[in-house]
Amino acid sequence: MKIRPFWVLAHRYAGLAMTVFLIIVGLTGSLLAFYRELEQALNPQLHVEANGRPPLDMVTLVESAERLAPQARVDSVWLNPGAADISVSPRPNPATGQADALDYTQLILDPYSGEELGRRSWGDISQGLSNLMPFVYKLHYALALGEWGGWILGITALVWTLDCFVGFYLTLPAAKHAQPQEQENALSGHTASKRSFWQRWRPAWLIKWRGSNYRINFDLHRAGGLWLWIVLLIFAWSSVFMNLGDTVYKTVMQTVSEFHQPWTEFPDLEKPLQHPAVGWREAYRIGQQAMARAAVEQGFQVEAPMGMWLNRAKGFYVYNVRSSADIQDKFGQTKAVIDAGSGEIKLLLLPSGQYNGNTITTWLMALHMGNVFGLPYRIFVCVLGLAIVMLSVTGLVIWLKKRRAKVFHDNRRLQRQPR
Repeated sequence: MKIRPFWVLAHRYAGLAMTVFLIIVGLTGSLLAFYRELEQALNPQLHVEANGRPPLDMVTLVESAERLAPQARVDSVWLNPGAADISVSPRPNPATGQADALDYTQLILDPYSGEELGRRSWGDISQGLSNLMPFVYKLHYALALGEWGGWILGITALVWTLDCFVGFYLTLPAAKHAQPQEQENALSGHTASKRSFWQRWRPAWLIKWRGSNYRINFDLHRAGGLWLWIVLLIFAWSSVFMNLGDTVYKTVMQTVSEFHQPWTEFPDLEKPLQHPAVGWREAYRIGQQAMARAAVEQGFQVEAPMGMWLNRAKGFYVYNVRSSADIQDKFGQTKAVIDAGSGEIKLLLLPSGQYNGNTITTWLMALHMGNVFGLPYRIFVCVLGLAIVMLSVTGLVIWLKKRRAKVFHDNRRLQRQPR
């Protein structure tokens, strides 16, 4: 088989395999570009105004959550405008080691008073509209199927990344073999009749709006993929990070750059940590002090604490702040990793300017989540989600058209054969 026909088939069947998944992530991604606004509109009861009140520190909020839900243990706390999101899991019984199931995984607290605003099982659509946007997020990230869905979309993202290069290659003009007259012209120095590479490639960038429906569909697919190629590649590869971050993405990035993340640096403990020797308040104090020292030593400014979480499987806390090293508009990704057994600082990571791989990843995620360049870029991300749906649907239409033509010609050939 010739090289180009092989890649045509590869692009065709990769696209078919991804169609349903890309339609899902495209539609949900358009909504997620405005996640916070939609979440607040659907759940106004889960958000409050500051009215001049200073927010409580994160550990005070953790302690409030533990008082409000003594049967639960806190796994993370994140500060958002008008709400503190506390993720919880069942607290094991000290006598039996067993834990009763909870009908919620998240407490939402008033960040200024510590009072409860609500509780829900995050992403469980059976609980009604209060979980619509979390469900959309789970659908986008893992098809709302848990670990299996994450693997499915991770593999889809990897295929999508590779297919970006295949699709780009297929838009290039095929190698043009010189005809006898052209060879004669070339030998005599007359080259005016020979079209340049760009002249032959230019139609791939255009849409012939006055063509047939099929031609318009084909041009939308080819030209749309070309004009959006860089952005599509960014979104495809960042999706690999989101779902295959500790396997494929880590391996590739560490091959070409220096890249570190808390979950890739340290092995799992023999047993998940149930009762850390270092509590939340002590870890918070250690994290604050370590971040203040690092700011002086490495020349950045700490702007605000953003969140803190406990990784029981690996035995460490991660203290997150927003700093001048952050790229994203809304969130802080400057991290201090604290050993939950000894209180030792295991790792301190800046989102930019420290390791090349981490800087690249921060930019990829900021672009993917629409957290840079303000409202205009978020609108672009919303429209891009719809464009991904368009590319998937037009690709399917192209395949159906060619399949019908092939079936028609096969039937005609069979009818002509002597019986």
